[in-house]
Amino acid sequence: MVVTFSMSEKNRIAILPETLCNQIAAGEVVERPASVVKELVENSLDAQATEIVVDVERGGKKRIRISDNGFGMSKEDLFLCFERHATSKIRSENDLFHLSSLGFRGEALPSIAAVSRLAVVSAQAGAETGNHLQLVAGEVRHHEPQAATPGTSFDIRDLFFNLPARRKFLRRDETEFGHIAEIVTRLSLAHPHVHFKLIHNQRTILDLYRQKSLKARVADVLGRSVVDKLVEIDCGDDA
Repeated sequence: MVVTFSMSEKNRIAILPETLCNQIAAGEVVERPASVVKELVENSLDAQATEIVVDVERGGKKRIRISDNGFGMSKEDLFLCFERHATSKIRSENDLFHLSSLGFRGEALPSIAAVSRLAVVSAQAGAETGNHLQLVAGEVRHHEPQAATPGTSFDIRDLFFNLPARRKFLRRDETEFGHIAEIVTRLSLAHPHVHFKLIHNQRTILDLYRQKSLKARVADVLGRSVVDKLVEIDCGDDA
């Protein structure tokens, strides 16, 4: 079959602007405030952070602040991490078969930035200074060097401020915070060696210090009475 086009039908396909691409990707990555928390905390864990603080206001709808003591980023990486498909976690096709990180597509940060007012401060150990970067709806608005301890701190405000149709589907503050608490709880159980702190509206909800064993972390999160009823199973990698 031969397909013909009239003059009026030409050039129907166009490359979408990067901002629009990021907003579309945000629809897949950022469903609610808990999605932002999940992506950023997983990045902190991949950066080998041993201390992670999640501080949210109004269930994360007003503000989400996540700070860690991980590797941190250089100035170049700080700008690059907001480009789509930019990642430090894989380099080649072979890496796809030896994954050791919690995520690698490189879409989370540009997607989050596309639907929020975002500020980030990051510094590497041994660097003379850190860097402070601000973005609004995915566009860089300000950058300056800033003194900072090693690690990265994200401050996300007004999620979906530029997509009111998406924002109206968010639930009550308590419901949205419940999703966040569930994410932090699950990640804390999977990483007992990391100190997790969860704050909501300036009130500390969880403060889980580093533990040497999963059993100790389960006791912190679920209570000693629950631990006493559990059966430990040791399963090797060759199962």
